[in-house]
Formats: sequence, C-alpha cells, structure tokens
Amino acid sequence: MTSQAPALLRLSGVSKRYGAVQANSGIDLAVLAGSIHAVLGENGAGKSTLMKMIYGVEQPDEGQILWNGAQVQMTRPSDAQALGIGMVFQHFSLFETLSVVQNVALMVPGKQADLAAKIKVLGEQFGLTVDPGAMVHRLSVGERQRVEIIRCLLLEPKLLILDEPTSVLPPQSVRLLFATLRSLQEKGMAILFISHKLDEIRELCDEATVLRGGRVTGRVDPRQHSAADLAKLMIGHEMPKLDAAKTRAAGEVCLSISGLSHRPKTRFGTALQSINLDLRAGQIVGIAGISGNGQQELAALISGEALSERAEMITLMGQKVGRMGPAQRRALGFAFVPEERLGRGAVPEMSLADNSLLTAHRLGMLRGGFIRRAAERAFTKDCIAEFDVRTPGPEAEAGAMSGGNLQKFIIGREIMLNPKVMLVSQPTWGVDVGAAAAIRRRLLQLRDQGAALLVISEELEELFEICDILHVLRAGQLSAPLQAANTTAQDIGAHMIGAQA
Repeated sequence: MTSQAPALLRLSGVSKRYGAVQANSGIDLAVLAGSIHAVLGENGAGKSTLMKMIYGVEQPDEGQILWNGAQVQMTRPSDAQALGIGMVFQHFSLFETLSVVQNVALMVPGKQADLAAKIKVLGEQFGLTVDPGAMVHRLSVGERQRVEIIRCLLLEPKLLILDEPTSVLPPQSVRLLFATLRSLQEKGMAILFISHKLDEIRELCDEATVLRGGRVTGRVDPRQHSAADLAKLMIGHEMPKLDAAKTRAAGEVCLSISGLSHRPKTRFGTALQSINLDLRAGQIVGIAGISGNGQQELAALISGEALSERAEMITLMGQKVGRMGPAQRRALGFAFVPEERLGRGAVPEMSLADNSLLTAHRLGMLRGGFIRRAAERAFTKDCIAEFDVRTPGPEAEAGAMSGGNLQKFIIGREIMLNPKVMLVSQPTWGVDVGAAAAIRRRLLQLRDQGAALLVISEELEELFEICDILHVLRAGQLSAPLQAANTTAQDIGAHMIGAQA
C-alpha cells in the first residue's frame, strides 16, 4: 500500500455549518482500499458530522465526495449503502420493540431463521455473541453495540465506518474484533476507525487524520507516535495529569445492599443473586465486569427504576428504599448518571435547559407550579461553563450534541446537585482523553468532599485510577470487595471469567 494507490474514498474541501456552528471546514481526506484509517479529535471536533456526510445522513454545504475517483451525491444512507459503505454509529439505531434478528432483517436480506444462524456464527467468530431472539430493549449498551457491528458486517461493505466500536466491549472481544478487522483489511476492505482509545489506534491503524475545531490539523502514521504525542495533536497542548487517588478513611455507610436477589420479568434479562455491597461517605466503589452480566439490572434497582422484593434489601442514608421510586431516592440525596445518554440521561429533542429541569428542578426552578426560566437557564449556563461543555448555549438540543459533550453536561448536572450518593454508569464511554481525565478528576473531587460514589465501568484502567474498592459482577453475582491498591487487572480478569471464587 502506497500513497500513490487510488483512493477508494476522497473528500475535497468539504464543509458543513449548523447555524452559527461551523462543524467542518475545508476537510480533505483520502481513504485507501485495504487501509485502517483513524480519525482523531476531541469531542465536538467534527468527527461525527464528517462521518454522517460520508454515510449520507448529512450533505456538505461545500466540497466534493469522490468514490473510486468519481464524484457522488449521497442524499440518504441507502445511497451510501448502494456504493458499499457501512457504518456503526456511536449512538445506536436499533428499534427497541423488535428482536435482534428482526432489527438485522430490516437492513440485511434473507429469511429470519437464516439470519439468526448467521448472527450466531458471526458472534462466535468475532467474539460478539448475542441472542438473535432477544428483544433489544432488554439488552445492555454493550450487547446493542454487538448487534450494530454484526448487522453491518453481514452487509459485507467495501468501506466500514466504526464510531467508537470498542467503547463498551470487554478486552477479550476487542482482541477478536481487531483480528476480524485485520482479516477484512487483508481482503481489501477499507475501515474508518473513530476512537478515543489512543493505544488501540496505535495498535490497529496505519493512517490517522487529526481534526481540531472542525479543521484538519495533522496527518500521521499513528504507529510512529506515542499516545501522548497523539493526545497533544488532538487537544493542542500537553495532557493534564490526573493526581493519584489518595487513600483516606471512609465515613458512614451511605448505601447498603443486603441479600439482593432479583429475577427479571423477561427471559432476556440477567438474574441477580444475593448481592451484598456497602458504600461509604468519601469512597468510590467500582463494579467491573463484561457487559450483560447484570449491570443494567443492578443499576435499575439502585436508582429506583426497578423495585426490589423487600424494602430492606437496599438502604440509602439509613432509610429502607427498596420499594421507593427514583424521585423519593433523589429527595434523600441520590444522583444517577445512566449508561444511555440519549433517552435516559437526556431527552434528545429537548434543550439543555429543559434537560436541567428534569433532575435539578428542586434548585429553585419551580414556583407555584410554574417553571422559572431564568433560574433554569442560569443553572444550565453554570453547568456548561463549569464542565467545559462545547455548545452554543442552554437552548441547544441535547440530541444535536456530540456524545462526549452531552456526557459532560449530564455528569455536571448531577454533580451540581451536591449529592450524598451518586451512581455513575460508564462515565467516560465515547469521551475523548482530555474530557475523560476531567470527568475522573471531578468524580475524585466529589469523593473528597465527602460524597459516596458507585461507578459501573468496563474500563479497567479507569476503575483502577479512581476507585478505593472494586467488585466484579459476573452472571448476576457480585464478588467480595477487593482493595484496588492491592489488586491487579489479572485478578479482575480471573473474576470475570469465573477463575476465582
């Protein structure tokens, strides 16, 4: 492969504006057949907008898109698919009321029985196992990611666009996915790979284009650069270092789970068995585990979205809350950041200001049954400024924001409630390295102010960086507590696969 090889896809001077926001400006990009090409940039740098134009979701205001040397106009995703372009979005495009195989059948021709068999084969081959008959609304974020990737691979595209494909995959599946991508590369497929995991880009990709502020600021061979070099290219300065978590004496028990068992209402969920956990003030407890092992069910029970069999199974600030709903738990000082940003963390069609109202209305935003718009807007502006949310302002729609900036807003909104207990699920999923460091720093600050934090994450490095105590959730069972300082990633991995009791 040489730079003289004809480009499968070429972008020339492509620009896109949304009102006052210049998302992309004069982008030039060449993707060769048989290459794995990374697109790097901070949240809001213009990566997702660029990919949407390549896939026909959006159309450029200026510039040209060429496919095999010929200019093309793609006004809808079906135009891109007809050329041989497939895309796996960071925010999933699955119908929750349909099964896995029904979702696949909407895009991939064939009988459902045949497709179900192919889903199983691909899942085993690529480490993306998922039940073809499972209803999507019962799947975890990680399992939905697997469905998206399998559906795209079944179309056998010539160019595959992957937007944060490993963000919710366990390490074992990442290795299998990389092996799959390399085999597809050897067959001549081109892959556009968007990821904030710089070590993965260095391992997998042979080219990288760097975006900053909607413009191309660099083109490099990532194999010839360190992760720190790539981060500096992305953010324009050296990465800030996260201070090591300081061991400190924990305070009173703020959240206690005792003998919690729960059987899901459908056969697609994961049953929880005798969960025991204590979370103390001034402490961060982390829960590791491969997606689909009960994280979704446990988070729902702790947040009040699902109720336990008996009230005493969960106590919050000394009160039995197992049969209380989310509003009652929030009134006791509980805050929650769900793994699904859009739909649960924020309403896509609503402004950031109105999304603030959803959980922060107690902070003077209501009076006599009426919304105090000035207070709502002031809170939102403070959140945007305090947590470096890149957005035009409080009126911006949540669904129009990049995933990382929306995550900063949701976490900021919950931290600004000054919670006594906070549950955070997948805190830095799809978030760039600079923003991820900032989020982890704020979680540590909240802990040091005396709050109790429970963090569910599939990022082992993240858990070791911020947690005092670790548990592993496997097949609905929670391990005994492990001191993070005396535990290794190998220890956690052994618990994940059941090699330790």
